[in-house]
Amino acid sequence: MGLPEIEWERDINPVDLLEQVASFNDWAFERTADEISMTVGGSWSDYDLSLSWMEDFEALHLACAFDLKIPSRRINEVTQLIGRINEQLLIGHFDLWQQDGAVMFRQTLLLNGGAEPTAEQLECLLNSALEACERYFQAFQYVVWAGKPSHEAIDAVLFETHGTA
Repeated sequence: MGLPEIEWERDINPVDLLEQVASFNDWAFERTADEISMTVGGSWSDYDLSLSWMEDFEALHLACAFDLKIPSRRINEVTQLIGRINEQLLIGHFDLWQQDGAVMFRQTLLLNGGAEPTAEQLECLLNSALEACERYFQAFQYVVWAGKPSHEAIDAVLFETHGTA
């Protein structure tokens, strides 16, 4: 049994709200009709965020990349690291774009049935991507530049200290 198809009219393009968020935070951005790209400074790297409104799917897709090119000799270990990291994530995931040798965090906000995104949803979408990139950036560096195996890299970044020395 299928549901009847209902045509929904969307009041605003979700990218309009993202443009307001970028302006409010003084983030440099470029905008086209259904896409916005911005650069956000982090503790470990600058993050290039691209958010695209995909009308056919009623989905807002986020891709967040950082400047770390993976040499071909480390691709297998980075792939293992991505698997270990993705096991830890509740929402979103990391991908390796092997053609470019780039690591990217991706996530999608579904807005089916004419749902409008809230400021809180957009904030969560952006924050979760940036937090994941900040948390795991050093693990990628350990694997790529220090030659560490993925299990050591993930253990190093998930290690939490308590108290002060």
